[in-house]
Amino acid sequence: MEKAKQFSVYLQNRPGALATVTQVLADARVNIVALSAVETTHEGILRLVVDKPEVAAKTLDEKGLMFAMVDVLLIKLPNRVGAMAELARKLADKNVNINYVYGSAQGPGTKSTVVLSVNRMAAAETVLADM
Repeated sequence: MEKAKQFSVYLQNRPGALATVTQVLADARVNIVALSAVETTHEGILRLVVDKPEVAAKTLDEKGLMFAMVDVLLIKLPNRVGAMAELARKLADKNVNINYVYGSAQGPGTKSTVVLSVNRMAAAETVLADM
């Protein structure tokens, strides 16, 4: 488990908006580790964890893209039945709320990356220290 910076980039819900942000980051040689996009009728929020947060922040700012940064947890989970349920139960038992979660699933026998936003970061770090 590690702590990471997550970017929430605010976009118009239109063709090319995702392409613009991802190309800006690619041009700056910033790799996307995880992403999630949610939308409403006119706007969207692109959540990103990247390998070079300082470079990403500078680049997004220079391009005039609106964003916010928050701390999240990156957890490598085994790709097996019940792994996410165990993680969620550990946090719930210590009264840590998961605000949102997204991740990637890999093939059998590999690890998946899960991004967690929680209401009590220090408590979550203690609970999940062995993950």
